[in-house]
Amino acid sequence: MNSASKGKKHKWIKAVAKSFSYAAEGLVSAAKTERNLKIHLAVMPLITVSGFIFSISKAEWLVVIIVIGGMIALELMNTAVERVVDLVTDQYHPLAKQAKDIAAAAVLVYAITAIVIGVIIFLPKIIASMGL
Repeated sequence: MNSASKGKKHKWIKAVAKSFSYAAEGLVSAAKTERNLKIHLAVMPLITVSGFIFSISKAEWLVVIIVIGGMIALELMNTAVERVVDLVTDQYHPLAKQAKDIAAAAVLVYAITAIVIGVIIFLPKIIASMGL
């Protein structure tokens, strides 16, 4: 590798590291300020521990991981939509309300889906552990 390509590679690594740093800042900021995200982050370890306690299968783990990641990601997108709308206008506007409401509805739909998936995966295991 010549010095020019080493320099490009170094710049690329630095740029990628910086983008990860910005993403981490966004996650930390949202985790500090968003009540619903705090709830999701608090439930995440409980679900993970439950997965180990009930020895869920590899396929079930994959679904649980996708659901948890999707829930966190969607909550972050909802927060981003809210911030952008608030940045654009500080006055009531029906379209601003609609944008916020639709983003919140997306989170609600996914949360309900996550609960249903959780019930499908965990309820039979809970019932079996109770000897019913």
